[in-house]
Amino acid sequence: MNKPLVIATDLWRSFRRQRAIVSAVQGFSFRIDAGETVAIIGPSGCGKTTLLNLMVGLDHPSSGRIEWPALGSPSTLRPERIGVVFQSANLMPALTASENVELPILLINGAEAEARALAALTAFGVEALAAKLPEQLSGGQAERIAVARAVATNPQLIVADEPTGQLDQAGSTRLIDRLLTWGRQSGSAIVIATHDERVAAKMNRVWRMRHGKFESMDGRSQCISTG
Repeated sequence: MNKPLVIATDLWRSFRRQRAIVSAVQGFSFRIDAGETVAIIGPSGCGKTTLLNLMVGLDHPSSGRIEWPALGSPSTLRPERIGVVFQSANLMPALTASENVELPILLINGAEAEARALAALTAFGVEALAAKLPEQLSGGQAERIAVARAVATNPQLIVADEPTGQLDQAGSTRLIDRLLTWGRQSGSAIVIATHDERVAAKMNRVWRMRHGKFESMDGRSQCISTG
């Protein structure tokens, strides 16, 4: 039996805001396996981004446990094992679109960085923008390039925080369809935080969040809220 990519047990993350303690993630237990697609849906401020940051090792739980059995220790997670699409595109302003996509490949000493970057840009329909600087791109174009950058290293897990926020409905559909196609071809698991029910409907598992807790777990969810 293959090892899970991510497994969490009774996961909590709390922050101090002035004199109050706010629990952004409350008692989550879940497992994500290779090839799965998961939508985390809920209103702004419900804890989606915090959960994603914990999932990819960018943040640490206040209590509980999170492990990456198939991916290794937190120090070995990125970018060859986990691709991250942040809520803002976070492109390097001095680099062209192509150079931004090449960067994570170069960081892992990957070969043929230029060709692999072009393949990723082409997969998301933005190859014509390869020589553009971020300041020359629209918000939607920058988002698609950020997705291309996240997948260019062929990671086993792709995590995206509101990747369609700058796109209209047609553009959103194209981006998600292309991302899911990439995932099927590579065998990668995909986790997307979104407000968009149309995006969630394309995934095989849907986790609905509110006030730091799961309200419901649709599809083949192995996710349990103990909060």
